[in-house]
Amino acid sequence: MRATLFLILGLSLLASCKKDDEQEVGDTPVITFESISPGSVKAYSDSVVIRIQYEDGNGDLGENNTTEPNAFITDVRSGLEYQFRVRQLAPDDANIHIRGSLNIVVPQVAFIGSGSSETATFKVKIEDRAGNMSNEITTTAITVTP
Repeated sequence: MRATLFLILGLSLLASCKKDDEQEVGDTPVITFESISPGSVKAYSDSVVIRIQYEDGNGDLGENNTTEPNAFITDVRSGLEYQFRVRQLAPDDANIHIRGSLNIVVPQVAFIGSGSSETATFKVKIEDRAGNMSNEITTTAITVTP
């Protein structure tokens, strides 16, 4: 009897455990910074690629309407915000947990200072179709030359 009780208790504990990657994610998207490249760019001509990881509990991330921006990148030096559109990542009304990585390409970066180079960081956030704004992340620094 005692062995059966311990077996049931042990199985109950195992059944209630979740791995870290199985934890429930809410309806608000969550992003994490992955990378920024290249490490040095020429102002007004070179593109910058910001790679983020995303996770959304109900799958309503992205938009097929090309006039609706849903990714926002702010140059920390100037406060200038770039707006982009992330394509729809799951079908309408799918209500599924999605996660993956996105590359957002900033076509050019301004030179703010007057020296031979400066460093730039960017803040990134995304918005789902329900209007839920993700957390905001900050990239590592890159060098911008005139």
